[in-house]
Amino acid sequence: MVTPDGGNLLVVDDEPFLRDAVAASLRFLGFEVTAADNGAEALRLARNRPFDLLILDVMLPDVDGFEIVRRLRRDGNRVPVIFLTAKDAQDDKVTGLTIGGDDYMTKPFGLEELAARVRTVLRRTRPVAAEPVLSFADLTLDQDTYEVRRGGRLIELSPTEFRLLRYFMLNPGRVLTRAQLLDHVWDYDFGGSSTVVSTYVTYLRRKLVSDGPDLIHTQRAVGYCLRLPRPGDEPGPGQASPEEGQASPDES
Repeated sequence: MVTPDGGNLLVVDDEPFLRDAVAASLRFLGFEVTAADNGAEALRLARNRPFDLLILDVMLPDVDGFEIVRRLRRDGNRVPVIFLTAKDAQDDKVTGLTIGGDDYMTKPFGLEELAARVRTVLRRTRPVAAEPVLSFADLTLDQDTYEVRRGGRLIELSPTEFRLLRYFMLNPGRVLTRAQLLDHVWDYDFGGSSTVVSTYVTYLRRKLVSDGPDLIHTQRAVGYCLRLPRPGDEPGPGQASPEEGQASPDES
């Protein structure tokens, strides 16, 4: 259970005193707090860790707070955000809320007020606990037991194939780029390329298609999409391109 003052927060500000004061006060209240001092680090952390809330300075030395949120929203990341800024212009507030921010505080501010706003945003945005089993068509994925079934038959997947399928099933009907798949399925610092994505999509499609029509479809020059077949779709089973037709490596 998450306590009223519980959750994993990311605090981003390039002013050391303010950043440390905000982080310390929120930790004292029972929150887990990670701190960052620049936009690139904030973006990396937010893409790779499940934060409950971002407290994000707008004016950062590299990637500004508005651009960070734009990129996260393009990725499909809906993490709540409270913007911090020295600007009090109405246009900036409108921009912050329009691009997907949940609240906006102008510096200087009181730490008690910030804590109250954090509680309010978390209370408003926390989702109902998700079911452990994801479903699409006749395909099920159990996030607790790591079992995947199609039409009731168990399908053995490697850990990477499981993570790849899970990300597809969390985003049904959405075209996912190879860059997005690399970011969300493999580690951020993984030294790979789009080739490894294509290869693993091929492995996964071959295993899933043995029990029914292909559910993972290629959007040429863009990426892949989990959806039901449409008239005119190219058949998927065993029809990988030559560079993708490799044997799946064993994984522990």
